[in-house]
Parts: sequence; C-alpha cells; structure tokens
Amino acid sequence: MAETDERTQQGTGAEAAPVLRPGRPADPEDRAPAKPASGGTESAAERAPDAAAGTGAESGAEGDKDALPPPEAEPASSQPMPGSPEATASQQRKRRLLLRQCDRVLLLDFNLLAMPDWPDNYTVAAARRRRDLWLFCTTIAALVFLSGMTGFVPAWLAGGGFGAFVIILLSGIPAIRRLYSGQDSHLELVVRRHRLLKDARKHIEHLEGDTGLAWQCAQMVEFNPALNSVRFRRLVELSEHRHLSRHVTRREHIRLYLIFMLESEKAYNNLQQAFFDDNQKAIDEGWASVAATPEPREESE
Repeated sequence: MAETDERTQQGTGAEAAPVLRPGRPADPEDRAPAKPASGGTESAAERAPDAAAGTGAESGAEGDKDALPPPEAEPASSQPMPGSPEATASQQRKRRLLLRQCDRVLLLDFNLLAMPDWPDNYTVAAARRRRDLWLFCTTIAALVFLSGMTGFVPAWLAGGGFGAFVIILLSGIPAIRRLYSGQDSHLELVVRRHRLLKDARKHIEHLEGDTGLAWQCAQMVEFNPALNSVRFRRLVELSEHRHLSRHVTRREHIRLYLIFMLESEKAYNNLQQAFFDDNQKAIDEGWASVAATPEPREESE
C-alpha cells in the first residue's frame, strides 16, 4: 500500500510538473547539408566577391536614386505646312514688311545718278590743252612787252606784244570766248563735274535716309539673285552703317550705286507681283485672315 501511495504521489507530481526527457529524434527534413564545423568560418577571399557585389548593388541603387532622370524628348515644334493658311500668312507679313522698307527705291531719279551731262576725259583733256596754249601765248606776249620796256627789243615790237597780250587775255573771258567758240573751258568742265557729283550725293543721301536703303534692298535677294553680287558687298556694308553718302566721292561709285538701285527695283517689282499673286490666291481660297485688306480712306468733311 505504501508503495502504491508513493507511486500515486509521484504520478500526481509528474502531472503537476512535467519533466522533459530525451526522446526519439525527429524525422530528418529535406535541408541542405550543414557545413562542417571546420568550414563554418568563411575565408576572406570567399566573402570578398559577395561583399563587393552587395556594395556595388547598394551603390548602384543609391546612384540611381541620386541621378537625374533622363530628359524627356521634346516634342517637335509644329511647323505650318507649306501652302497652309498659316504659312501663307507668315510669308505675306514678311513680304509686306519688305515692301514697306524698300518703297523708297521708287523715288530713284535715273538722270540725276546717270549724269548724262558728265564731261568725259577726252573733252576735259582737250580743254586742258587749249588752256595751256592760252597761258603760253599770254606769257610770251607779256615777256615781249616787258622786254621792250627795258630796251632789249625795239619799241614797235614791244607795242605789238602789248596788243597781243591784251587780245589774248580778253579771249580768255567766258563772255567774249562764246562769241567765237562754243566749247567750254577747262574750269567750266571741272565746275560742272563737281556740281553733278554734289547733286548725286545729295540724292543718294535722300534715298538712304536713316535706315540705309541699299542695306534694306539687299534683303530682297530671293527675288533677284544679282543683289548678292560680290561687287555690291562693300556698298551694302557702308549702307548698313549709314556711311554710304560720305564715301561716294567718284563717278564710278555713283554708277555702281545706280546699278544696284536698278537691280533693287527689279527685285521690288518681282516682290510686289508675288505679294499680289498670293493675296489673290488667298482671296480665291477664302482665307479672310490671309488676304490683305486696304486701309479705309478718311472721309472729307
């Protein structure tokens, strides 16, 4: 009985405080075989690639965060299609501006710049020879007269020299010379040249104005390629800097300016015709925003 009671007490105590005892090992799971204890510590050479890869991945991730996103492709600017109302309107505005800037070319005075009364070199040279001959004869007659006063030549010869001196001297006066000769003197030809140059320079200065007409007309090269000639470049540069009228000092310069203005007039006429043609086309197409409308006239009171 006593043993039974002890076992019963022991069983009751076991239930009250269970005691863990080693039992049957659990069934093995499908796991990778564990490395041996000796290989539990990896060498530095084996860990280096893994650490470098991890560091590279982390730095790459950080770099991706810090780097700016690639720029987005900008959409191409919408250009108006050729022949569309927008393109035609833009083209017409440019042509209207050119017509307004170069309209002073219509004020060109051809005769004033062509200078048809310009004395040529042969006429001037002939007048210079006649002047030299007149001076020579006047000098000889004066020397004969002065020699007679000193007694070096006879008195009658000195008197004849004095008469010849007076006649030759009077023949040089323009009012008397026109009685027997219609040719101009050398002095008159030189004065005429200076007057023609002065009038031409004033006309060029009037045409150029404050904006430089030649420089403005050079922009019409699309309607006359001759305006882009090499011989006109210096002229256009001077016109751009408003120094053209001061550098035109010879007839060759004025002739070159006249040729450029004639070419500019051709370009202006072509530009005007192209503007009117496109304006008529816009009217036929029904493009009211493109067609140019005349300005209303002021009603007289």
